[in-house]
Amino acid sequence: MIPQTSHYATDWLEKRTQLTPNRVALIEGLGGPEVTFREWNERVNRTANYLRSLGVEQGDRVSVYASNCPEYLDLFWAAGKIGFVLHNLNWRLTVHELRQIVADAEPVVLFYSDDWSDQLDEMRDSFTTIRNIVAFGEPSQGDRSFSERDDLSAELGPRPDLGMDDIWGIYYTGGTTGLPKGAILTHGNLTWNSVNTITSWGITAEHVAPLQLPFFHIGGPNIFMVPLVHVGGTTILCTGFDLDESYDLIEKGGITHYVAVPTMYQMLQAHPRWESADFSKLALVISGGAPCPLPIMEKFWDRGIDFKMGYGLTEAAGNNFWLPQDRVRDKTTSVGYPIFHIEMKIVDEDGAEVAPNEAGELLIRGPHVTPGYWRRPEATAETIKDGWLWTGDLAVKDDEGFFTIKGRSKDMFISGGENVYPAEVESVMLAFDGVAEAALVGVPHEVWGEVGMACLVMEPGVDFDEDTFAAFLEERLAKYKRPRSIQILDELPKTAIGKIDKKLLAGTEETS
Repeated sequence: MIPQTSHYATDWLEKRTQLTPNRVALIEGLGGPEVTFREWNERVNRTANYLRSLGVEQGDRVSVYASNCPEYLDLFWAAGKIGFVLHNLNWRLTVHELRQIVADAEPVVLFYSDDWSDQLDEMRDSFTTIRNIVAFGEPSQGDRSFSERDDLSAELGPRPDLGMDDIWGIYYTGGTTGLPKGAILTHGNLTWNSVNTITSWGITAEHVAPLQLPFFHIGGPNIFMVPLVHVGGTTILCTGFDLDESYDLIEKGGITHYVAVPTMYQMLQAHPRWESADFSKLALVISGGAPCPLPIMEKFWDRGIDFKMGYGLTEAAGNNFWLPQDRVRDKTTSVGYPIFHIEMKIVDEDGAEVAPNEAGELLIRGPHVTPGYWRRPEATAETIKDGWLWTGDLAVKDDEGFFTIKGRSKDMFISGGENVYPAEVESVMLAFDGVAEAALVGVPHEVWGEVGMACLVMEPGVDFDEDTFAAFLEERLAKYKRPRSIQILDELPKTAIGKIDKKLLAGTEETS
C-alpha cells in the first residue's frame, strides 16, 4: 500500500536551507543586515527551542503584540516548525478590544515590542491564561527578555508530526456581533496560497519584495514573504509604510514586486518624488485591500507600469486572482481570472449560479480557504457552506471569464484598506448613555475611500454632547472604525420588514 503523505507539513526554512543555504532570504530594513536562509533557519530554531523552554506545546496559542520586526517573523516560522498557534494582535485596536481577543484565544505566552508596552500594561490585569510575557526589547514589570533565546542551540530537537490541517495562525477579521472573528489558517491554507501565487503570478528566486503591510494582517506574510521563501527569493523587512523609504526601495532597494492599498498609492503619487522616480525595475505593482480608483491606475499606466488590482480576504489566505499583463488596460476594473487550485462562482440570494454579466455574491472554494473561525461554529456555518466560502462581496463574471468586484453585499465598508463592520461599531454606540438607536454607514472620502457616518436617535430629553461621545468611542474602538461625522435624527428610516434602511441613511450626509 502506498503511504498517505497528503497531510505532511514541511519545515519551510529547513527545506529552503538544504536547497539554497547561502542565498539572501531577509534584509532587515533597507541597507540593513542581510540574512541567509541558513542563518535565518538557525535563528528560528533557537526561537523554537526558546518556546519549548517556556513550556509551549503543539496547539498552544502564542500571542504577538508587535510592530513589524525580525523577531515577529522568527515567531511566525517557529510556529511552522513546532506547531504552536500564532495569535496575531492588531495594534490598531484599542485595549478594550484586545482584552476580548486575548480572552478569546487563551494564549499561554505573549510577546510584545517596546512601542506597545504602555497598552500592554493596561491589559495585564485581564490576563488569566498567560504564563510568560516576553519583551522583544527592554523588559518591564519583571517580563522576560527575548534575548534569552540567543544562548540556546541552533539545532532543533524532535519535531511534532504536523499535518496540513493543523493550525498555523489566527488572523482576526471584523465581527458582526461586537467581537472580531478569528479566521483559522492552517499549514495547508498557507502552503496552497503560496503554490497558487507562485504558479499564477510567476514568482521566482530572483524576485525581491518589501514587507510593509502590518504583519498581523494576512497580507503581511502572504504578499510576498511566504511565496518568496518557497522559491528562494528575498524579503526586505520594513517597520511599516514610509513614503521616502518606499521611494528608496523602488529606486535603490532592488525590489521587483510591490503591493499597497489604494490610500498608500494615492500618497505616493502626491509626493514630490513621484515625477522623477524610476519604476522600470518593478515587474509587478499591485493594489489590494479595497477597489482602486481608476485615476491612480492611469497614472501608473502613463509611466509604463502595468498596475493592476488584486482581491483577497483573510478567510481565503490573501491571493485569489490574476489579471494577465496584456489585458490590464482593456479590463480596467477587473481583478482577472481565478488563480491555480481555486474555484469561483457567482450566485443569487438562493445560491443559484447567475448568468454571465449578472451581479451576485462571490463564492470561493479551494485548499487555501479557512476551515472556519476560532471557537465560532455559528459564524463558520454562516460563512462556509458545502465547502464554499461566501465572501459577502458582489461580483460579475463577463463572457471571457474575467471577474470584477462590484461592491459588498453586506453592510461592511472599507476605510483606508481596513474592513469596518457597522454592527460592531453600532453595538458600542448603543452603549453610550442616551442613545436610543444607532446606525453606521460608509460614505465616500477622498483620501480613505470610505469613512463611517453615525446616525443616532437620542432618548427623549437627552442633550447630545459630541465631545463626550467621541471620547467614549476613542476608548473602545480603533481609529479607522470611529465615525468621521454624526447625524442626529428624530428616527431611523426602516424597510417594510422593519430593518434600518441604510441606503436612505447614506443620503442624509451633510457637507461639512
